[in-house]
Amino acid sequence: MTNMKERLQSDLTDAMRAKDDIRRSTLRMLIAAVKNAEIAAMHPLTDSEVVAVTRSQAKQRNDSITEFAKAGRQDLVDREQAELDILVTYLPQLAGREAVEAAAREVIAETGATSVRDIGKVMPVLMKRFGDAADGKLISDVVRSQLGA
Repeated sequence: MTNMKERLQSDLTDAMRAKDDIRRSTLRMLIAAVKNAEIAAMHPLTDSEVVAVTRSQAKQRNDSITEFAKAGRQDLVDREQAELDILVTYLPQLAGREAVEAAAREVIAETGATSVRDIGKVMPVLMKRFGDAADGKLISDVVRSQLGA
């Protein structure tokens, strides 16, 4: 299997051949972000680090969509959404709410957490268990709801 950087470069070439402007510009932006991260880290990025950069770029698009929607700029919302749709194809599937809820119940029982004050006991265990496989905000929301916040 090829690594993420090779896949991005190959997909960029395909987008250029297909004259797919939005995919081309999105992939160029992502490749540039990966190269900047490599420069900052001073070593070639692993696939998991490339996924982290991609996740960061997707989060930026989500934030931009929210802000543009507030400002009433539907044209920019549409562009950001198109970029986000492309970025999501390079991210691993995240764990669903049901899986997070089940794991949170287990960890809450294991740690003996009883109130929101105990969130500090539960969150690190869940974050370690899921790693990049679940959204941190989702985990936090589930834990808060189960601890009665």
